[in-house]
Amino acid sequence: MAELRTSIQDGVATVVFSNPSKMNAMTLDMWRAVPEAFARLDADPAVRLIVCAGAGEKAFISGADISQFEELRGTVEAQVVYNKAVDDAYQAPMNCAKPVIARIRGICMGGGLGFAAACDLRICSEDSVFRMPAARLGLGYGPAGLRRFMNVIGAANTIDIFASARRFDAQDALRMGFVSRVVPAAELEKTVAGYCGMIAENAPLTVAAAKYAVQLWQHDEKDRDLARAMKMVEACFASEDHKEGRRAFMEKRAPAFKGS
Repeated sequence: MAELRTSIQDGVATVVFSNPSKMNAMTLDMWRAVPEAFARLDADPAVRLIVCAGAGEKAFISGADISQFEELRGTVEAQVVYNKAVDDAYQAPMNCAKPVIARIRGICMGGGLGFAAACDLRICSEDSVFRMPAARLGLGYGPAGLRRFMNVIGAANTIDIFASARRFDAQDALRMGFVSRVVPAAELEKTVAGYCGMIAENAPLTVAAAKYAVQLWQHDEKDRDLARAMKMVEACFASEDHKEGRRAFMEKRAPAFKGS
C-alpha cells in the first residue's frame, strides 16, 4: 500500500514514505498527503524537528510513480494539476518552522532527489545512489526547483546532474555538498537519531529563527520578510527559554527548554 506514515518520539517526528513494491515511488495521493502531514507536525508543540525516510532498506524515494504518468500527466491540464501537488509537497519542508532532515538510504532519484533538496539537511548511507533523470524522460523542471538545487550544490553541479542525468554515489553527493554526512548503512539510524537528539534539546525559538533567516537569503525576498526575521530574534531574547538558558549556564546544568 502506498502511504505516508508518521510517528513522534522524544520530540522527533518521523515521516516515512512507503510504497515498498515500487521502491517508495510517490503516487499522486502521497504527494498530496505531504503538506497536511507537515502542517500538522509543525503545529504540534511536542515536535522539535522532523526526519524524512523511506520504508525499508532499498530506497528513500525512487521518484514519482511513472505508472501514473499516462493517466495523470498525459495532458497539459493534467500536468498542471500533478505539478502543483508535487510543488506543494516540495514546499512543505521549507514552510515548516522546524528543521527537516532527510535520512537517505539506497535509491534517491527524481522526485526523491527534489524532495531531499527541499529539506534543511541530508544524511545518507554509504550505499545510497542518486540521480536526476528528467532529461531521460523529457520532463521540464521549473526554475524554483532548479534554484533549490543551486542553493544546495551550486550552479555547476546543478547543470551536471540535470544535463547528464547520470547516477552518482554517496561520496560524490558529499563532495557536491548535497549531503552533510555519509555513514555506514548499519549506523545510519543511530547517527541521525543522535544528531536529532542534540537539536531536540536546544531552544526551539532560536532554531526556528535560524532556519527562517537562512531561507530569507536563499529565496526571493517576496517570499521572506526581514522584519519578521528580526522579530523572531527579538522573541528569542524575550523568551522564558533565554532566562532558562542563562540560569542553566550559571548553575552548570543542562537547560530544559519549552519553546516559549
